[in-house]
Amino acid sequence: MRSIELAHLFTARFEVGPPRSLGATPFGERRIVRITGGSFEGPRLRGTVLPEGGDWLLLRADGVLQLDVRATLQTDDGHLIYMTYRGVRHGPPAVIERLNRGEAVDPDEYYFRTAPFFETAAEPYGWLNRIVAVATGERLPGGPVYTVHEVR
Repeated sequence: MRSIELAHLFTARFEVGPPRSLGATPFGERRIVRITGGSFEGPRLRGTVLPEGGDWLLLRADGVLQLDVRATLQTDDGHLIYMTYRGVRHGPPAVIERLNRGEAVDPDEYYFRTAPFFETAAEPYGWLNRIVAVATGERLPGGPVYTVHEVR
């Protein structure tokens, strides 16, 4: 069996607005968070996160925060990349309480993983349409930071 290798694609810093709760649904508490900006940088691409996306969060009964994110990236040479990802964040209740209060928490204290996918019409970045990626996340007071890796 061939092994899986990871190559650093980029690190993204998202700026986000306050969460808006839709209340309890049959699946958990639904929250919507607007992406207000940010940046990303890696060895093959870099640029800004446009204020055009959001995260449709679901706080499940088992304490897992389920992410459903759509974002638009603009490369430093002007190309647009649509990025979507689903993921989960969870940890011990005391750690999650600290995160929810806006405290800085060591990311080794909780689990935060996502699976990004990309879509672009930009020829120089067309290779993104054909890869699988995984990311680790860290929740900072101003928004999440993701370290995104291409699965090779």
